[in-house]
Parts: sequence; C-alpha cells; structure tokens
Amino acid sequence: MAALQTLSGIGQKKAEKIIDYRQQHGNFKTIDDLKNVSGFGEKTVAKYKDQLTV
Repeated sequence: MAALQTLSGIGQKKAEKIIDYRQQHGNFKTIDDLKNVSGFGEKTVAKYKDQLTV
C-alpha cells in the first residue's frame, strides 16, 4: 500500500480501494481496469497511466 501512496493524489483510502478490488477480482490485466475501482474514472486513470504498470 505504501508504494501506491507515493503517487500524487493516492492516499490511504484510494490505496485500500485498489488493494481490496485486486483481492476480490484478481490482478489487474490492464491499467484501464482501474476504472472498475470506485473513485477512479477516465480522467483519474489517464492521469496515472504513464506512472503505472501491470
């Protein structure tokens, strides 16, 4: 979770949502899968796209 929080705009709550989603649905296949996490829309995913890998 700490690694996620190093991204600007990702605090503890959003990091927890990402981890919870991954635990329930398995690993992300693409970065666009983040759109399935509550609080992550098109603009938010686009903002982090260059900083993330799956």
